[in-house]
Amino acid sequence: MPQGFGRHQRVAEQIRREIADLLREEIRQAGISLLTVTDCEVTRDLSFARIYYSVLNAEERDRAQAWLDSAAGHLRSELAHRMRLRSVPRLSFHFDPSIEHGMQMDALISAVRKQDDAHSAAAGESDADDSASPDTPNPER
Repeated sequence: MPQGFGRHQRVAEQIRREIADLLREEIRQAGISLLTVTDCEVTRDLSFARIYYSVLNAEERDRAQAWLDSAAGHLRSELAHRMRLRSVPRLSFHFDPSIEHGMQMDALISAVRKQDDAHSAAAGESDADDSASPDTPNPER
């Protein structure tokens, strides 16, 4: 009978929460305004963890990646103190572009809505102009 979540998935979620908590405490020192841990994937043997993050300010992306890469060992040792694992996975950090893609899609949808509203308004004015035209017979007469 299949289970909903395997152990490695539960560990991945706990690692995501713990890393997010650790980063919340330490990220200010790095001078990065807002960094969010979006996901964590671990291998089945729990030896490696891929941690996905996003940053609010796109200009801080490279600096955030460099800081996370340099802090990976420290974060791993802090994680060892917080979690009961035989061995703590090696951490690797990867930028998650999904939030940027979502914002781009939202901007595109907003632009299309504005065009649609403008087109509808123009069509409404055109219909109003046609009905008020003197060439159009008035059915009330």
